[in-house]
Amino acid sequence: MQHHPARLIAKKRDGGELTRDEIHDLVSGVVDGTLGDAQLGAFLMAVCCNGMVPAETAALTLAMRDSGRVLQHGHVARPKIDKHSTGGVGDKVSLLLAPLVAAAGIAVPMVSGRGLGHTGGTIDKLAALPGYRTDLSIERFQHVLEQCGYAMAAPSAEIAPADRRMYATRDISGTVESIPLITSSILSKKLAEGIDGLVMDVKCGRAAFMVQEHDAVALMESLVAVGRAAGIKMAALLTDMDHPLGHALGNSLEVVEVIQALDGPCPDDLRDVTLALAVEMLLLGGVTNDADSARALLLRLWRDGVVKQVFRHNLELQGGDPRVLDDLSLLGRAPHVVPVEAARSGFVSDVDPLALGHVVVDLGGGRRQPSDAIDPHVGIVLKHGLGDAVQTGDVLAFVHARTAAAAKTAAERVAAAMPVGDERRRRGALVKQRMA
Repeated sequence: MQHHPARLIAKKRDGGELTRDEIHDLVSGVVDGTLGDAQLGAFLMAVCCNGMVPAETAALTLAMRDSGRVLQHGHVARPKIDKHSTGGVGDKVSLLLAPLVAAAGIAVPMVSGRGLGHTGGTIDKLAALPGYRTDLSIERFQHVLEQCGYAMAAPSAEIAPADRRMYATRDISGTVESIPLITSSILSKKLAEGIDGLVMDVKCGRAAFMVQEHDAVALMESLVAVGRAAGIKMAALLTDMDHPLGHALGNSLEVVEVIQALDGPCPDDLRDVTLALAVEMLLLGGVTNDADSARALLLRLWRDGVVKQVFRHNLELQGGDPRVLDDLSLLGRAPHVVPVEAARSGFVSDVDPLALGHVVVDLGGGRRQPSDAIDPHVGIVLKHGLGDAVQTGDVLAFVHARTAAAAKTAAERVAAAMPVGDERRRRGALVKQRMA
């Protein structure tokens, strides 16, 4: 490091503004180890407590991006647009969105993460597909992108390596909630993908990273501003995560829902959020400058089976077994599937996504620690949603579990998360705000 790390840490601790060179120096120390663990923790805490001005956040993002390899896709003529979600329960949008947008002429180089805690991860869902590979070399990633229009890979050690150490330190140092640190973590990896534009799906609600809407809006504004400062096109939607997205919660079960949706039947909320994000991606990519015509194009490609063809092509290129598209039994099934029945007549008065997400984790479908193994087959399939009228004994949901005892305990918890009452409640708007 060119600067003494303690001096830079003290400067930020006292509310000072770090220069671009000072930030680059700190990030280089993160990568080569000259910035010690205690110093990194102190720096992150100083940022968490005092924040960063937009220029600092942009400098931090670019320094983290440039800490590793930045992909170039000059061989791909299409506009390169990606999407990122801040995470939630039942959020399998990426698996539908990527082939949908690729079918419309956009290239989607998507590097996604694994789930941690109650939020599921795209890479874990893809791992439920027999043979599907996300540990792609950069060269293979680029080949798949060129051939079928989208590629989906797990993070590589070559991409934004500074974030790997900073993210792990944030997780144990009480600095996860810092908006500048969240912004730089997300965008450094996305900018390294070699994209022309990015659409952000920022969730808010009980099962979102940002529970309060004002916090989610602040994050959305930061992401859009820094992305634009870094030279890419940006758009963002603020979407609801006060209830689960779709009916299936759990990796293999969510893949089943996606494959079924390729042929048409799709939960309304999953379809609407997917289309809303896809429209933004087409607008950023210049496929059309009109949202209505973009939506019409996407619906036609979906209805005519083109999206399923693109999904199949990607599946073949990334080592998956395309027979699953016609035989869902190849995905496997949990040994114990039990119904959760309504104890009384009335209306489903809540579907608590956080409680349900924790049930999936405890069944083995999620991680408490990064090293935890995932059981792809366990989870929950909802049969009723908020406001639905039910009679005593109607099935509210099915629990998929590894053991009978786990199924029984989970069913009791699902029943508590889906109370039935006399008042009929309706879900609020799925898309709460747009920034473009």
